[in-house]
Amino acid sequence: MYNLIGTYECKIDNKGRIMFPSSFKKQLEKELSKGFILKRSVFQKCLELFPINEWDETMLGVNKLNRFTKKNNDFIRRYTAGLKHIELDNAGRILIPKDLINFSHLKKNIVMSTALNIIEIWDKEMYENAINDSNVDFAKLTEEVMGNDDNNVS
Repeated sequence: MYNLIGTYECKIDNKGRIMFPSSFKKQLEKELSKGFILKRSVFQKCLELFPINEWDETMLGVNKLNRFTKKNNDFIRRYTAGLKHIELDNAGRILIPKDLINFSHLKKNIVMSTALNIIEIWDKEMYENAINDSNVDFAKLTEEVMGNDDNNVS
């Protein structure tokens, strides 16, 4: 499992290409040749870029779901909707398909930010709004999520 680090402001060109940050290339050096899975986020209007090994780990859990249960089948269909396998081109760029650009409202300025083992791709303005959302009390959220003694996190 990766613990990726970094947040980078990038530009997306009119063909949907983004220069992949060199820091991410270094952190994922062994995985670059395998490519990535790009998908819609479940909770936000952003995209999630999974290194193949991380995607395979995620799919281990999904593949255990009983497909003969309707809610599981509905979840699988929606979770995997719009998946794309993408690779870096010879210039070190990734290509975001138009349907995913439309879903995430990507404009010219974007942010690529790590979320532990994946990279989120956001429209810059939407990212800043999500990070600076005054409706979220981050201190309280931190206490609720990380302050539980059962988490054994220090």
